[in-house]
Amino acid sequence: MNNMFSRTPDPVNEPVRSYGPGTPERSALRKELKRMREESIDIPAFIGGKEIRSGNLINVVAPHEHARVLGRAHQCAGTDIQHAISSAVDARADWMNMDWSDRAAVFLKAAELLAGPWRDRINAATMLGQSKNPYQSEIDAACELIDFFRFNARFMENIYKDQPISSPGVWNRVQYRALEGFVFAVTPFNFTSIAGNLPTAPAMMGNTVLWKPASTQLLSAYYLYKMLEEAGLPAGVINMVPGHGAEVGDPVFASEHFAGLHFTGSTGTFNHMWRTIGNNMGTYRGYPRVVGETGGKDYILAHPSADALAVATAIVRGGFEYQGQKCSAASRVYLPKSLWPIIKESMLSQLDEITMGPVEDFTHFVNAVIDKKAYDSITGYIAEAKQSSDIEIIAGGNYSDETGYFVEPTVLLTTNPKYRTMCEEIFGPVVTIFVYEDADFDETVDLLNSTSPFALTGALFAQDRGVLARTSARLVDSAGNFYLNDKPTGAVVGQQPFGGARASGTNDKAGSYLNLVRWISARSIKENFNPPHHFGYPFHEEDPNDMPL
Repeated sequence: MNNMFSRTPDPVNEPVRSYGPGTPERSALRKELKRMREESIDIPAFIGGKEIRSGNLINVVAPHEHARVLGRAHQCAGTDIQHAISSAVDARADWMNMDWSDRAAVFLKAAELLAGPWRDRINAATMLGQSKNPYQSEIDAACELIDFFRFNARFMENIYKDQPISSPGVWNRVQYRALEGFVFAVTPFNFTSIAGNLPTAPAMMGNTVLWKPASTQLLSAYYLYKMLEEAGLPAGVINMVPGHGAEVGDPVFASEHFAGLHFTGSTGTFNHMWRTIGNNMGTYRGYPRVVGETGGKDYILAHPSADALAVATAIVRGGFEYQGQKCSAASRVYLPKSLWPIIKESMLSQLDEITMGPVEDFTHFVNAVIDKKAYDSITGYIAEAKQSSDIEIIAGGNYSDETGYFVEPTVLLTTNPKYRTMCEEIFGPVVTIFVYEDADFDETVDLLNSTSPFALTGALFAQDRGVLARTSARLVDSAGNFYLNDKPTGAVVGQQPFGGARASGTNDKAGSYLNLVRWISARSIKENFNPPHHFGYPFHEEDPNDMPL
């Protein structure tokens, strides 16, 4: 089929299923949840297409029911990592030389599998292993990952089609090569779609990958890998290596074949990785590509002209969906004094309707935070706030880890806009509100812009168009994803490419072509159909009409 340039199917965002009462998808998902929660599976590593069992096991548990062991996962280190590196290096030539349309077909088939027979399995694994309710799981583990597969295939096609102009007698081309080595994909617990995209985006562009999933996401990671196998992914292209950070990362960063890092996680971890890569530069064949999406201290700013009820709902949804464990979750809010009574009444009324509990009960809006470490960190902020003269807890503030890691949606009202919870990333269901005098809006914009080192997402609410225009310009560097009259979460592939700058990462925009171009190394090719046979140019020839100088 080398006599055609293939066109990928036109990508369309996957429709979100409602899982409402009486729907067939609700019944099917509940059946899968029941089956999956009653089994405990063995989760191996996958290296060179083979299942590897190290015997060094950790339990994979349900955060909302931490006594329930969903699986036991084998951890990699030492020789396993060297084996994975060798497998990736060995698989590189065949994979990168495969026709791009064949590579695309693997992931387009994965999209169809996830949209169909694998949807309930991946959603149920995400719900149980990461404590997501059915809607949060559906928009993440199903729809967003399907979108990544489909849209990335089209982005890849468009990149390859982008070719330079040619002058007469010359044919210019650009070859978009894979990187010379392997890519290391390090993925977080909070989005199954990110866990799926970070290894597959570089792979789609012809790279081979070592994938280290988060220990608290291993249930859905296991099923993602098995789905990719069914989609036809060749052995060694993606090697899944669960394990402790340094035991996986140190040998990876020490390898001469390391060519790129695709990371989502904490800013501290990313900074450590970047320093390690810098210290090892003499080891590598080239300069590794370093792509990271890290922390956020995401904000909502309301102008006195804002729709107060819309602001209240944005706080509740933006701050407390998936227990505030989204990189984009709203965690600091700046509200005008004139609107505060209305916003407060609506927000507290909505919070009173929210229930919290296990994911198997679909009526719950809030479920558990991911693990004991997160629980201790989040509740530490709340406990400190209870002792602070700067803070009034106006909603929530309670928590328990007796059966699961449950933290109530908590709203703090502060008189100190530089209080700790206005500045530091908490990554949990805690929102801090500062109420400003209406006349101080401009000063509040400056305050917001200087409070946090992060710049991931932000939301501005105003009905006055002039305010939206002027304030958007003033906050141009404050967020890589900026929302007008909407909550700062919920970016959609192909619609709102996602990423932030400052301490929030390299802003390489997952969900757009911008991310994929980081995983290629372009080679310009010039072919001359009529090459010269002598060094001379016409200007060298004598001209009897030349005037003397």
